[in-house]
Amino acid sequence: MNGISKQKGNNQYGSTKGQPIWEARSSHGRNPKFESPEALWAACCEYFEWADDNPLWEGKVFSYQGEIIKANVPKMRAMTISGLCTFLDITRQTWGTFRSMEGFSDVTSRAEDIIYDQKFSGAAADLLNANIIARDLGLKEQSQVEDVTPDKGDRDKRRSRIKELFNRGTGRDS
Repeated sequence: MNGISKQKGNNQYGSTKGQPIWEARSSHGRNPKFESPEALWAACCEYFEWADDNPLWEGKVFSYQGEIIKANVPKMRAMTISGLCTFLDITRQTWGTFRSMEGFSDVTSRAEDIIYDQKFSGAAADLLNANIIARDLGLKEQSQVEDVTPDKGDRDKRRSRIKELFNRGTGRDS
């Protein structure tokens, strides 16, 4: 049925394979030590693949030929730095350390750009909640108010002119 899955056994974390993110990480046991930027990049790619292969599932109710059908519909999983760190079995602080290390900073920047683009594209295509993603990405609508009055001269000169006009209107002198 056009991308609709009636799979049972999906867990509360939305994993299609019944495997939460912390069990799907790239290694088990002690925290992995990425001895090279290439090793970190390979692990990041594993996370990207995991996120694509494990969409979230939304329960939907359909009516087809008078019959009510309950089905699980796949929804795009937004990639996050926190999710990546959980998958890699590292802390955000460790990620920050990699960001400042020569060679690794290119990998972390590239991974962050991919995550940003995935969220932005998903929100633009209505696959992710645009309001939540916009806040997460730091996007906001901005309007500027500009003073367009013809006399942008000295502030005291304007105040004096306003006072003069006010006094003229009330018939008083200063």
